[in-house]
Amino acid sequence: MTVPLLKIGAVLSTMAMVTNWMSQTLPSLVGLNGTAVSRAGTSEKITLFQSPDEGWQVYTSAQAPDGKCLCTAVIPVQGSCSRDLRSHQLRQLMEKVQNISQSMEVLDLRTYRDLQYVRNTEALMKGLDSRLKVAAESQKSLNAKSFQELKDKMTELLPLMPVLDQYKSDTRLIVHLKEEVRNLSGSLLAIQEEMGAYDYEELQQRVLMLEARLHACMQKLGCGKLTGVSNPITIRASGSRFGSWMTDTMTPSADTRVWYMDGYYKGRRVLEFRTLNDFVTGQNFVQHLLPHPWAGTGHVVYNGSLYYNKYQSNIAVKYHFRSRSVLVQRSLAGAGYNNTFPYSWGGFSDIDFMVDENGLWAVYTTNQNAGNIVVSRVDPQTLEVLRSWDTGYPKRSAGESFMICGTLYVTNSHLAGAKIYFAYYTNTSTYEYTDIPFHNQYSHISMLDYNPRERVLYTWNNGHQVIYNVTLFHVIKTSGEL
Repeated sequence: MTVPLLKIGAVLSTMAMVTNWMSQTLPSLVGLNGTAVSRAGTSEKITLFQSPDEGWQVYTSAQAPDGKCLCTAVIPVQGSCSRDLRSHQLRQLMEKVQNISQSMEVLDLRTYRDLQYVRNTEALMKGLDSRLKVAAESQKSLNAKSFQELKDKMTELLPLMPVLDQYKSDTRLIVHLKEEVRNLSGSLLAIQEEMGAYDYEELQQRVLMLEARLHACMQKLGCGKLTGVSNPITIRASGSRFGSWMTDTMTPSADTRVWYMDGYYKGRRVLEFRTLNDFVTGQNFVQHLLPHPWAGTGHVVYNGSLYYNKYQSNIAVKYHFRSRSVLVQRSLAGAGYNNTFPYSWGGFSDIDFMVDENGLWAVYTTNQNAGNIVVSRVDPQTLEVLRSWDTGYPKRSAGESFMICGTLYVTNSHLAGAKIYFAYYTNTSTYEYTDIPFHNQYSHISMLDYNPRERVLYTWNNGHQVIYNVTLFHVIKTSGEL
């Protein structure tokens, strides 16, 4: 009995080693151990939302007499790396590995169980072996009673038969698993040859360098004239009819936190979700309790701080999330508050903070300018107003507004049938009336903000959190400079 037990122990040890290799070593070899090789097609748009329109679309419309090339670029919601054939094959391999690991775990448990049974019957088999030897040497000693005892012992050993049959089945399964391992090894070798001589770390560094170059290119293409807004993409339905939600407009792309502020007045509770997926599922969040309540929904998160309008005042507040403290607060001189000059939907939306490629802005109005929208550049450190523009557009006639590349875009309504109706260009202090369709799916928008890092519009629409992609028209010189 000693030799068979040693063989069974060797099988257990071998299966344990193979299972350990499957679960620990192989994921790191194929780059699926939790470290992302690529964060979606652009360096800034990493963990946002799946869309069938993942590729860049660039349309050349004309060439001006001075040599300028007039182009339209549609920024993708997510790059095409996620659809890479290699990634798909690696996922298939990983599924095979998981199946093999699970099968080996079953074999391991079953073999251990049967081994315990064999060990428990080892003494019985040794005793039976001695009785058989004695019976063979002296048949006279095998009387009727001894024969019956021997027969009973044999009956006790009958359950070993299915155990042995199971071992035969397990042996065939092990042969099959070994064949699967060989196939996986061949597939991995082929992938390694296709990837070339670069190891995983070097490939990751090359991807990061490519992302940095692509980001630099996007920064050049980032500013342009808004010509279109995509259909809405609903991320979540939660909260009351009015509120705001956002991601940071300036932090590195690896920071995918989402902030959520339900309601439009007297609120102090800000939820910080770790990732967009956590926001969708409503899990893994921390709560910030603001020292001063907010008014309206025109809040923005910029470089780790929340900028918002203090309730019942025209005071701007900068709250730092990490230190959980107010860093600075300052009054916007003459700015209306408490529904003096809100958007058409009301909701104490007198003061609206925004961020675009040029920095921090405040949109509001005063008695002095007869209720027309004022756009002010604001120093994010001191909240001091750097420069202001009077757009001439009455704020009470606006549904909502947002800034892109120094241009204020205004919707004509917060209800169904809204469109982007007015644009004010701060670089030239001029304006024009526009007619850009804007699908107001849930018929009551109470928050609309542009995020320059992700190049999408964030919207709170009747208790739904929604995003829109944007189309920008660019003027690019033939030298490659804007």
